[in-house]
Amino acid sequence: MFESLSNRLQDTFDRLGRSGTLNEKDVDAAMREVRMALLEADVSLPIVKDFVKRVKERAVGAEVAKALKPGQMVVKIVHEELIETLGEPGRLNFSGSTKPHVIMLVGLQGSGKTTTAAKLALHLRKEGRQPFMIAADTYRPAAVDQLVTLAKQIGVPYYEEGVSAKPEDIAVRGLKAAKESDAAVVIIDTAGRLQIDDQLMTELEEIKRRTEPAEVLLVADSMTGQEAVNIADGFNKRVGITGLILTKVDGDARGGAAISMRAVTGVPIKYLGTGEKINADSLELFHPDRLADRILGMGDVLTLIEKAEEAFDEAEALKLQKKMMENNFTLQDFLDQLQKMKKMGSITQIMKMVPGMGKIIDQIDEEEIDRRMKRVEAIINSMTPYEREHPKVLNASRKRRIANGSGVEVRDVNDVLKQFREMQKMMKQLRKGRLKIPGLPSIPGLN
Repeated sequence: MFESLSNRLQDTFDRLGRSGTLNEKDVDAAMREVRMALLEADVSLPIVKDFVKRVKERAVGAEVAKALKPGQMVVKIVHEELIETLGEPGRLNFSGSTKPHVIMLVGLQGSGKTTTAAKLALHLRKEGRQPFMIAADTYRPAAVDQLVTLAKQIGVPYYEEGVSAKPEDIAVRGLKAAKESDAAVVIIDTAGRLQIDDQLMTELEEIKRRTEPAEVLLVADSMTGQEAVNIADGFNKRVGITGLILTKVDGDARGGAAISMRAVTGVPIKYLGTGEKINADSLELFHPDRLADRILGMGDVLTLIEKAEEAFDEAEALKLQKKMMENNFTLQDFLDQLQKMKKMGSITQIMKMVPGMGKIIDQIDEEEIDRRMKRVEAIINSMTPYEREHPKVLNASRKRRIANGSGVEVRDVNDVLKQFREMQKMMKQLRKGRLKIPGLPSIPGLN
């Protein structure tokens, strides 16, 4: 999300950064670029006008004029105003509610509510809460089946009555079942609907009245575009939403919906959903400062660290470091690290979090990298445990067997072994202090 906006803003700020001084004409030109970038990213016009006005007022003021590097000061102002526009980070609020606390998911059809319900259930369980899911979407074909399948997949209790009963009745009986099962949080998956459909919106109002949810979360597709404002405003007026969950944030280069919906409703963004897979990393807590960093190409180091801490165990990392320093790094270790890296996200997701890497993402063929990683996994998985620990025993016949088992050519097996040997060689040089990196002194011996 925000790739095109991020690239456009970075180009604008690069030009500002080359100026030793900054006058009002320079700021006007930069603000025109910022305005166009935001509009092209589908941020609504009133919000763009307000944002640019606030930035310009500060950018032509004393704080920029007196700055040692005026261009950088303008970037800082845009960053701060972007955080202000994105709003405070929203968190689930169950104060004044009794267990089981009810979360009601609403939104358009196709916004990803059912998938989000499962992701949210997984997230809540990770926090130590006992989730419970209710299938109250009786309109979309196979919606109930989808929720049941996902609930079973993640091991979360659920309630469903098929599609014959009224959604509001299903929600009430489901809530009773949740109380009997001692659930802590109930997630009601409602049918998708247009905010202008009076009959279906009345149905939502009835579900809310009878279940008294602590949270009413609007699940919105980040690729919605300019219509995002009307959708958010319509749902907010009818059912009083308490927060936003933006889905498919990894699939849209524009992403202006995030800025628009937050600004027009005044309710906080609480979660960002990525991908179709249901796992602990596919629903992120919303951090406005981190998102602003990503938009301005500053990376997101804090999220990167958190993902690394989740994927890599500290004791295992120390053990691996010892093996590397003693030159005992094996193909099994290599496979383990590859699989842990995959848990952190795709290569482009990781690179977006690294400061300065945003501009080269377009040059990366993610599908090709994914194919290569899968091929390496298949090759190593086709080896015996002994072969992974002692790759020197891999003769021609063993390589042929591995190639057949992994569906590749023998040359592909040789390529993996060559890469592994080069890695071992590099580790050996590192251990002996002979590894020379251009611009850096050699690393002293660590043995």
